[in-house]
Amino acid sequence: MSTEPIKPCCTPGRAGAGPAVLTLAAPAPARTARGLLALPGGRFLMGTDDPVGFPADGEGPVREVEVGPFRISPTAVTNAQFAGFVKATGYVTEAERFGFSFVFEGFLAPEAAATAPSVAGVPWWRAVEGADWRRPEGPGSSAGARQNHPVVHVSWHDALAYCAWSGSRLPTEAEWEYAARGGLEQKRYPWGDQLTPGGRQMCNIWQGVFPTLNTAADHPGTAPVKTYRPNGHGLYNVAGNVWEWCADWFSPDFHRTGPRHHPVGPPDGTRRVMRGGSHMCHDSYCNRYRVAARSSNTPDSSAGNIGFRVAA
Repeated sequence: MSTEPIKPCCTPGRAGAGPAVLTLAAPAPARTARGLLALPGGRFLMGTDDPVGFPADGEGPVREVEVGPFRISPTAVTNAQFAGFVKATGYVTEAERFGFSFVFEGFLAPEAAATAPSVAGVPWWRAVEGADWRRPEGPGSSAGARQNHPVVHVSWHDALAYCAWSGSRLPTEAEWEYAARGGLEQKRYPWGDQLTPGGRQMCNIWQGVFPTLNTAADHPGTAPVKTYRPNGHGLYNVAGNVWEWCADWFSPDFHRTGPRHHPVGPPDGTRRVMRGGSHMCHDSYCNRYRVAARSSNTPDSSAGNIGFRVAA
């Protein structure tokens, strides 16, 4: 079992190339992605120079970017939707083929707690044999009662396979940020600059003291995909809940001189972009639930806080 702690506060990653990705016999070109929100696109200010950010991640500089019209899902892909894909195609995720995935130690099923090794430097992450999208906390757990929660333990490759079947694609990083901003310009969050306006909780993030005490009794892990109010474009949970894969290769500096018209990121790389933060983010350690924040992981990696939404 080989692991590499890439940006481990967000998600640990697998070392090296993963197993060959299953090719669907029929990617279902006749299928048409349904239920997506139509956005007009246009110019917007992408990125941030916010001092609370992480300059090394390449959050800045602020630059004007243009995206064309596109459609995007109002929610992350759910367990129920992913189950429909697996039933129709027989797809086997990379976590299942590797035989393990990463689980936060506070969520471990009892059967896994005693045997799962911790990730070097970040002992709150465990490499759990048998953890996958059906068993999010390892053997003895089940996603059965969480059909309207986001599917997790899906790699970038898994997300692409779902897209091929459903007639969709992953959003580019620029499209994701345009959609997540909800029409607001340069605000820290999808709803404004205050994390809890009027004391109201707006997203599913870690509350309490990370990583030892989570006081979010309502949603200690993932929350249903339509929890909290949608942003101005109608998207739910673009801050917190689960990290969402984007189409682009990750680079901390390519965008400084890269294209501003329909940007798609660098032509190659070793890690793919993730956006939005997760239920494990906390401002004392990883406040990457801000709308301009970025993270990344190897495309064969999976964890209990990584999911995706689709575009077209």
